Amino acid sequence: MKAISSIFAVLLLVLAVVGSSAVYIVDQREQALLFQLGEVVGVKTSPGLYLKIPFVQNVRFFDSRILTMDSEEPERYITSEKKNVLVDLFVKWRIVDVKQYYVSVQGDETLARVRLAQTINSSMRDEFGNRTVHDVVSGERDKIMEVMRQKANTDAEKIGVEVVDVRLKRVDLPQEVSESVYRRMEAERKRVANQLRSTGFAESEKIRADADRQHEVILAEAYRDAQKIMGEGDAQATAIYAEAFQKDAKFYGFYRSLDAYEKSFRSKEDILVVEPNSEFFKYMKDPTDHKK
Repeated sequence: MKAISSIFAVLLLVLAVVGSSAVYIVDQREQALLFQLGEVVGVKTSPGLYLKIPFVQNVRFFDSRILTMDSEEPERYITSEKKNVLVDLFVKWRIVDVKQYYVSVQGDETLARVRLAQTINSSMRDEFGNRTVHDVVSGERDKIMEVMRQKANTDAEKIGVEVVDVRLKRVDLPQEVSESVYRRMEAERKRVANQLRSTGFAESEKIRADADRQHEVILAEAYRDAQKIMGEGDAQATAIYAEAFQKDAKFYGFYRSLDAYEKSFRSKEDILVVEPNSEFFKYMKDPTDHKK
């Protein structure tokens, strides 16, 4: 019985190994090629569970997602103006014909990247050679990327690959050229700044001179008006005094004398030297003199 059980266990183990070798699973992110004795006999692009002949057929899986090829360092290209530019870019691509992909590059992603890089590089040199720096930096940047994608995709179809997108991350001038451009830009900015300062100084002097002129005019007009008002006030005061003097000359004289006394003896420290019989003291001697 023990021998029969051992044989049965071995048979179950062999069946399990054979059974596991007879099925394979294709993930939704993958494509698969089925090989028989080194020859492609099946292509599986849909996810699911599939059967194969154990030990005779084998399966190889390939990524069906969009892949990214990013340049390790900027490449140097020459524009139509014979100027060098450094371009950094990346490419989005994916496998669309897995059998053609295997036949063309043995299913090696590294070889596929080299082929794409060569195609992109050739397209870039053609496009940049027909355009100016301004065109590749901003003017026709989108157009250049679309043309490069179409050209690269035409060549990529030969190896079963589709180029989804080509993007320029950065377009720079070489360091030696950049420094020269920056110096010219700095000189131009300084020239504009000095021009603006000169214009501003001239405008400020003009405004200051106009303000000074208005200041003098306002002061002159104010002085003129003040003198005019003072003159009119003095005239009115003189007229009032004259009218009062005509009505009672003695009272007017008395009033003026009192005003003179007030102003003369305002401080105890004031000293006034006059003769005792002077007209100045006549109202002190006889306060009723103005009534006579």
